[in-house]
Amino acid sequence: MFTCSKTYADIPFAHRQHKHPGHCAFIHGHNWVFTFTFGCRTLDGNGFVVDFGELKYVRQWFDEELDHACVFSADDPERERIVAAAPHAYKVRVVENCSAEGLALHVCEAVGALVREKTAGRVFILEVRVDEDSRNSATYRP
Repeated sequence: MFTCSKTYADIPFAHRQHKHPGHCAFIHGHNWVFTFTFGCRTLDGNGFVVDFGELKYVRQWFDEELDHACVFSADDPERERIVAAAPHAYKVRVVENCSAEGLALHVCEAVGALVREKTAGRVFILEVRVDEDSRNSATYRP
């Protein structure tokens, strides 16, 4: 198997951990970093796992889905009230779990589907690492 990695850095968005007993229960933001490890069994015609220049669709997905968004967990009981208080203040995104771990899973599934589609199933994601800051990260491996 061949692998390569690509990092998307400084993606600013907010989230809140509504079940957290401390300050993480408040809406707060990070400049997130997502690192993908791609895998394949057969290299493309250029000898690449993926052509990094062809991954513009991944950056576009981040720009549309997460850049400057406020991400809520699906079970956040205050989400609708928070958004209703300032309906034009948020680019709202709802995921199953907005922790770094949950975001790693969400992004892996969404971007993984795009990668498989664009490469006719030749390339797959082996790992997504999510850094919410310089000290904290989570990794998901399908």
